[in-house]
Amino acid sequence: MSSLPRRAKIQVQTTVSKDEFSSFSELSSASEDDDKEDSVWEPQKKVPRTRKQPVAKESKPKRMPRGKKNVTVKSGGSEDVAVKEELNRSIAIADVDLEENKLNSAQTLKTAKTKQKNSAQRMKKLKVDEEISKVSNVAGESNSTEIPSTSAMMEGVCKKEESEDDFTFGQSPLKRMKTETCPQGQPVKFPASANTVKEEVEMNWDIVQVLSERTNIELWVCANIIRLFNDDNTIPFIVRYRKELINNLDADSLREVRQTLEELRAVAKKVHSTIQKIKKEGKMSECLLKALLNCKSFEELEHVAAPYKTGSKGTKAQRAKQLGLEAAAWTLLDNPGKLNLLSYIRPDVKGLSALQDIETGVQHILADMIAKDKDTLDFIRKLCQNRYICIQSSLAKVSSKKVNEKDVDKFQLYQNFSCNIRNIQHHQILAINRGENLKILTVKVNISDGIKNEFCRWCIQNRWRPHGFARPELMKILHNSLDDSFKRLIYPLLCREFRAKLTSDAEKESVMMFGRNLRQLLLTSPVPGRTLMGVDPGYKHGCKLAIISPTSQILHTDVVYLHCGQGFREAEKIKRLLLNFNCSTVVIGNGTACRETEAYFADLIMKNYFAPLDVVYCIVSEAGASIYSVSPEANKEMPGLDPNLRSAVSIARRVQDPLAELVKIEPKHIGVGMYQHDVSQTLLKATLDSVVEECVSFVGVDINICSEVLLRHIAGLNANRAKNIIEWREKNGPFINREQLKKVKGLGPKSFQQCAGFIRINQDYIRTFCSSQQTESSSQIEGVSVTSSAGVEVRNEKGKKKSKTTMDAILKPNPLDQTCIHPESYDIAMRFLSFIGGTLCEIGKLEMQQKINSSLEKEGIEKAAERLKTTVHTLQVIIDGLSQPESFDFRTEFDKPDFKRSIVCLEDLQVGTILTGKVENATLFGIFVDIGVGRSGLIPIRNVTEAKLSKTKKRRSLGLGPGERVEVRVLNIDIPRSRITLDLIRVL
Repeated sequence: MSSLPRRAKIQVQTTVSKDEFSSFSELSSASEDDDKEDSVWEPQKKVPRTRKQPVAKESKPKRMPRGKKNVTVKSGGSEDVAVKEELNRSIAIADVDLEENKLNSAQTLKTAKTKQKNSAQRMKKLKVDEEISKVSNVAGESNSTEIPSTSAMMEGVCKKEESEDDFTFGQSPLKRMKTETCPQGQPVKFPASANTVKEEVEMNWDIVQVLSERTNIELWVCANIIRLFNDDNTIPFIVRYRKELINNLDADSLREVRQTLEELRAVAKKVHSTIQKIKKEGKMSECLLKALLNCKSFEELEHVAAPYKTGSKGTKAQRAKQLGLEAAAWTLLDNPGKLNLLSYIRPDVKGLSALQDIETGVQHILADMIAKDKDTLDFIRKLCQNRYICIQSSLAKVSSKKVNEKDVDKFQLYQNFSCNIRNIQHHQILAINRGENLKILTVKVNISDGIKNEFCRWCIQNRWRPHGFARPELMKILHNSLDDSFKRLIYPLLCREFRAKLTSDAEKESVMMFGRNLRQLLLTSPVPGRTLMGVDPGYKHGCKLAIISPTSQILHTDVVYLHCGQGFREAEKIKRLLLNFNCSTVVIGNGTACRETEAYFADLIMKNYFAPLDVVYCIVSEAGASIYSVSPEANKEMPGLDPNLRSAVSIARRVQDPLAELVKIEPKHIGVGMYQHDVSQTLLKATLDSVVEECVSFVGVDINICSEVLLRHIAGLNANRAKNIIEWREKNGPFINREQLKKVKGLGPKSFQQCAGFIRINQDYIRTFCSSQQTESSSQIEGVSVTSSAGVEVRNEKGKKKSKTTMDAILKPNPLDQTCIHPESYDIAMRFLSFIGGTLCEIGKLEMQQKINSSLEKEGIEKAAERLKTTVHTLQVIIDGLSQPESFDFRTEFDKPDFKRSIVCLEDLQVGTILTGKVENATLFGIFVDIGVGRSGLIPIRNVTEAKLSKTKKRRSLGLGPGERVEVRVLNIDIPRSRITLDLIRVL
């Protein structure tokens, strides 16, 4: 058997069954030192290498446990061979002086072999079922070598390099194998058995099935996504480098799946903790256990577990059961002819003293049984899906006494509101919830009597029909039970479920909308190469000015008082500053006094006051600038500068490089979104942080010049790793290639895998650095010159310096490091280059694009991918990376800020006027557009149709978002309320 299939088998066995591995805990925990040695050892590669080069400097006692550990990982009949090989090998390399050690080692091995055989026999029966499932998984793994994916399965050579990288970091065996067995190179669709994913907490429902139903995504895709997330893969990495495994889903869809997955796992965890609690109290029954394990939401769990809460005085049904009436209830259903309620009368017992009391007790027990029955609840839920159910809100009776009148006016639309729950909008739900929380509105869900009557009829005729003839008085009890169950138990449950589902969906949509707006804002096209003047407007305390260079360096800061009667005198100072620094672009924040400051600059520009400079200005959101200006980050970046002047610097930098500046601010302070304070703050933060990570990763960072703040948002990195990278860079000089990232403290194989594709290394900068280093070191001895080019001495595992040739190979710049191609695909990229006749020197040049186009014209991308034994998605990433010019920034495809010279007033507007504007914010009910009159206009969502959205333009999201330029028509102007209603004509 070749080494590759054996190794694949070991990986599958180790990761698929955690229970199996834990069963060997006694043997595997024999020595912690053994674990450290195993983490840097690979059986199939060490055996042949040691035979060819039998010169080992390690002592035999250290080698023996390694053989012992090897047997633990192996399975079945390979144990004898492995032990014999290890024994023979240790004798072959022994020195004459160590004969005694040799005998002791042989005895140790025999003992280990005997223990392992016994252990293997004991476990053999337990593993039969698991082996069957593993065979299918191994088959999937073997298929992956035929249809490799982004992981670049390059036969033996690439496997060897990949595993050696893992060993360098001394990971424990389980973690190393987990890293290597992440779903790389799998076929697009797994076998049917692969759609099941084993969860830590078992339920009566399959998590993949439920996830697929709730997200409307195929089963095999959901199974793949769970595996990818379980293996700690980040969303940017999955979206770019694992497209074939997720069927080309976008980042928003992945986030939605992850949120749903976390919810389901939280429910499962809560269910099992509830089960343990009830078991301790001795109240667990088989029926209750089944009901709990069927729960798929917190509402269902609350409904089932409510009677068993500690401290509860018990439900009506529980109190009736304590009186011994449960048997009567079951008899009424199973054999009503034999039921005699009079026999239960006990005059001296409260609750059993009269026939009426007994009938009521039986009724309560039946009502509880009906409300807890899964089939009954499924029927009523299905019935509600096809009937009219409305949610109603009205003004609360006590609102006028306790609440401010202005707050009541805000909810005028919802003071007598009714809407079908299938048609109600997300923003309406959030508004109603806010009104209810403020005690201004009362809300209820209205389920019609027709639904109740049909439900009761179905129960009597089908589910709860007595088995035999029931006397009229018993049927009356059953009817009363159904009526009581629906009114007291089922209707409140349905109301809670409907409200929870509507609120959950509305919150998710609000958060997703916030995320889309944030992405749109972060990916606003930068304006590089300009000297900018940032203006933070103000009245009493003046307007703060900051002039920054094209490289974001602060050139000058000042304060001018434009709105205190000194405007003319200050104009001369502003002109002098603009001329001195050759600055022709002014960036004005949209806060207090923005309107007056804009009019001031527009008036001077129209008078050509700044000649010979052709000055233009733009308005930019200053949301979060004041918060950032007093933060520790700002203090560290701009020490000694007044916080007000820091705001002006931040405003200017938001135009120069929006992404680099906005990542310094907490996303929820950026000022785009809707009802952000009414949604789950945990969900909001997780989503916004994920969007920031996605944007920074996809834009990419030049690791040798980027800031620590920007770096910590790269996929796979965090604050500590970013700090370590910056410290390494300051201590050892710039990174020559991506491989050097592995030397950074805390950056293991998994982190490297996640971040490597998003980190760029500018080749011109590196070539300049390397040549300068060679010039400086030419007068020094050869060994020192090598060390200085690295900036640090490179040592191997045993602490000895590596040879010059090895170090040169490590420190050699790689032109692929400036592209979006992942290091795991470098081998495929090189084979593709040789296939089209290109070279690394041509990356990003016109010649490369021509060669790629001519090659793909002859045979399509599918055949090319098949020839290179990879997937179309991986090859497309490689083609993009090779054809994009150096320092490519895909943000340039989007809109730049709207630079203006003149101004329009609100009073100048007329109905029917056609204007151009820039989208400021997008909400679920409409789009706010800045049309340059000091007040944003609103395009109602009904006026944003698909036909009006540009199809040719590359869009960041399906709807309009901040930063996009639009042409609009004025529909209505309400000057007293400062409201402008617009109609969308087209997207520019």
